[in-house]
Amino acid sequence: MDRRRATRRKPHCFATLAEMALEIETSRGPGRAHVQPVVDPVALLVLGHGAGGGVGAADLTAAADAARSVGLAVALVEQPYRVAGRRSQPPARELDAAWIEIVAQLRLGELAGLPLVAGGRSAGARVACRTSVETAAVAVLCLAFPLHPPGRADDPAKSRLAELEAVSVPTLVLQGERDPFGMPPTGPRRTVIRLPGDHSLRNTAPIAEAVGQWLRAQFAAPSTGTRRSR
Repeated sequence: MDRRRATRRKPHCFATLAEMALEIETSRGPGRAHVQPVVDPVALLVLGHGAGGGVGAADLTAAADAARSVGLAVALVEQPYRVAGRRSQPPARELDAAWIEIVAQLRLGELAGLPLVAGGRSAGARVACRTSVETAAVAVLCLAFPLHPPGRADDPAKSRLAELEAVSVPTLVLQGERDPFGMPPTGPRRTVIRLPGDHSLRNTAPIAEAVGQWLRAQFAAPSTGTRRSR
């Protein structure tokens, strides 16, 4: 992975470091991004929610806090169907299209030029994996990746492993050891950490620790102390 910071004419300076809720128009309707700035960010972490869930999930909050603590700006994205008040998610192609459009718009203005870490929990992790090429993500973070539907581990047709395998950049998967949606295997560029709990990942301390360490390693400054152009 190219861990180096993107070349920029000046540091990223936000008018405020308070969280900002931005409504973003997409071809699937308006989505919403909760942007959490930091001073002079090294990268941008964009996280999506699970099916029918929201961006306030405990594991998403823990990951976002950990990312900010190591210098990443964060955007928690609500898909258009959730903004519209629906709990039933649309087909994957619609989720992916809206995500790609939202990420593209987030990377304009004050967030322009920042390396992107894409991620999410459950269905949101699947979206991040499927679109990692289109969003030019330099890394992917998966919380509770649903490897297969509960009780369907022996049915290859129900496996979502291909979505993980298609990701060509460093990937971190945090998975509850009792997750009924399965335990993804490790891979050449994929680290899988088993955590106490099930699919909900309510124990946030190990999430924050793992995410912070992984992101710090991905964006570690060169030994000279200077940051090179991407």
